Amino acid sequence: MKNKSLLVRFDWAIKRLLRQKSNFVVLEGLLSTLLGEDVTIVRILESEGNKEDSEDKFNRVDVLAENDKSELVIIEVQNNRELDYFHRMLYGTSKVVTEYIHEGEKYGVIKKIYSVNIIYFDLGQGKDYVYHGKTQFKGIHFDDILKLSNRQREQFIKQEASDIFPEYYVLRVNEFDELAKTPLDEWIYFLKTGEIDEHATAKGLPEAREKLRIDNLSPSEKGQYYAHMEALRYQKSVIETGWIEGHADGRAEGRAEGRAEGLAEGLAEGQNLEKRKIATNLKKQGLPIEIIANCTGLSPEEIANC
Repeated sequence: MKNKSLLVRFDWAIKRLLRQKSNFVVLEGLLSTLLGEDVTIVRILESEGNKEDSEDKFNRVDVLAENDKSELVIIEVQNNRELDYFHRMLYGTSKVVTEYIHEGEKYGVIKKIYSVNIIYFDLGQGKDYVYHGKTQFKGIHFDDILKLSNRQREQFIKQEASDIFPEYYVLRVNEFDELAKTPLDEWIYFLKTGEIDEHATAKGLPEAREKLRIDNLSPSEKGQYYAHMEALRYQKSVIETGWIEGHADGRAEGRAEGRAEGLAEGLAEGQNLEKRKIATNLKKQGLPIEIIANCTGLSPEEIANC
C-alpha cells in the first residue's frame, strides 16, 4: 500500500529542500543505501549546477557534498537524453579533482570522489538499473590485481588502489520494474514514482516521507514546484512532438529521394533529413542548441543551418 501523502519530486527536492542541514538525513539515507556504508554529510558545497534562473528546467541538478571522511560526492539528476553523458560524468569528476587540490600540494591530498548519477532516460545498453564503475589495474599476463604496498596503505589510509580513484554509480531509474525487493529498490521506486510505500524502511525514506510532503511547502514554494512540474511536462511534450513530426517528414522525403537516386543513398539522406526536421521543430519551440544536439546527434553548426 502506498503512502497517500503527495511528495515533491526528488530532482526538485535535492535542488531546494535537501541542501538544508536539517534535511541531510534524506541524502545520507540514499548514499548509505547505495554505497553500503554509513554516510554522514558535513556540508553541501557550491557547484555550477545550482541555477535558479528561467533556463533552470534545461539544466541538470548538480550537488557536491562532503562527508565526514572528507570524501566528495557528486549527485546529478538528469531528465534529458544526452549522448555524451558518460563524457560529462568524466568531466565532472576531473573538474572536482583539480578544484580541490592547490598548486604545489602533493598528489596524495586528492580527495576520494563518488559520482552518483540518477538518470531518467536510456543511457547506454544493459539489463540492470543500477551500475557501479571503479578503477582496477589488472595484469595482462597473470590476471592479478595491482594492490597498494603496505607503506601506501599506511600513508593514504586506503586498502586498495581503486579506493583512490573516483567511483561512478549510474541509476537508470526508468528501467526499474517497480517491484521493491531490497532497501535500494525502495529508493529507486521513490526516485521513479515520487511515492514511498508505507512499509518502506530503507535508511532516509521514513524521513523523506515527512520532509518532502507537498503540503509542508510554503505558498511560494508550492508555486515554484508546480511551475517546475509543468516545465518538465512541456519540455517532454516538445521533444516528443519534434521527434514524431521530424521522423515522419524525414522518412517521407527520404523515400522520395531514395526512389530517384537509389535506395541506399536515399535511406542515408532520409535519415539526415529526419534529424534536420527534428532539429527544426525543436528550434521553433525555443529549446537550447545543446539539448537539440543531444537529441539529434547533429553538430551546433548543422543545427544553425536548419
